[in-house]
Amino acid sequence: MKFKGILFDINGTLVDILTDESRDDIYRAISNFMRYQGIAIDADSLKKDYFARLQRQKKLSGEQYPEFDAVALWREFLQEQLPKGAKGRLGKTKLKNMPNFLAEMYRAASMYRLQLYPGVTEVLTSLADQYRLAALSDAQSAWAMPELRAVGLAVFFESVIVSGDLGYRKPDPRIFSLASYQMQLPMEDILFVGNDMYRDIYGAQVSGMKTVFFASNQGRTKYRDTEADYIIYSFAELPTAISFLENK
Repeated sequence: MKFKGILFDINGTLVDILTDESRDDIYRAISNFMRYQGIAIDADSLKKDYFARLQRQKKLSGEQYPEFDAVALWREFLQEQLPKGAKGRLGKTKLKNMPNFLAEMYRAASMYRLQLYPGVTEVLTSLADQYRLAALSDAQSAWAMPELRAVGLAVFFESVIVSGDLGYRKPDPRIFSLASYQMQLPMEDILFVGNDMYRDIYGAQVSGMKTVFFASNQGRTKYRDTEADYIIYSFAELPTAISFLENK
């Protein structure tokens, strides 16, 4: 069989990223920024407030695999915490843009590493001439798209699906169905490449896609009796995996 499209997980598969949202300096910086806007909240209280809102969002979603919305979280925070006088002083434009700015600032402050795995650009360049390429990520658009642009990958994909826009995440079969719909290809014509045996490989297989597991430095390596159709240990091996599966 000949695949017509290849769908990639992003973080841990294409992008080697490391973040730590537990660091106190993240919340100290945002607490200081909030003071400029008229909100007096110390770093520890802000940290507790952030995770409480995140968990409340997920709990109220009713989804089996819930995802939060970072921009909505900060919008709610500002609506509740900003003094009335501050809202007028800041102006409509700044108030409208600030939730997205805070989501980006939070992510940037938590990041230690953002780089491509070796061989990613070269492999995607070669595949782009033969297949329709798309990507999906359990993430937030406020940082997923800027990060893709930062590492030079945004140009490769005709579609990028981000779980934060949907309210649910992998392995929910709807996210794979949405990818199939946006790529305008049936499941059996799409190869999925991911680094997590549960969220990526199990989710894609249940949805009807063939899979390649990239054993990177991230992700779950085992889930029950789930087995990928092919395993690679460096991204440069992907063309060999595709050729094997197409000629199997």
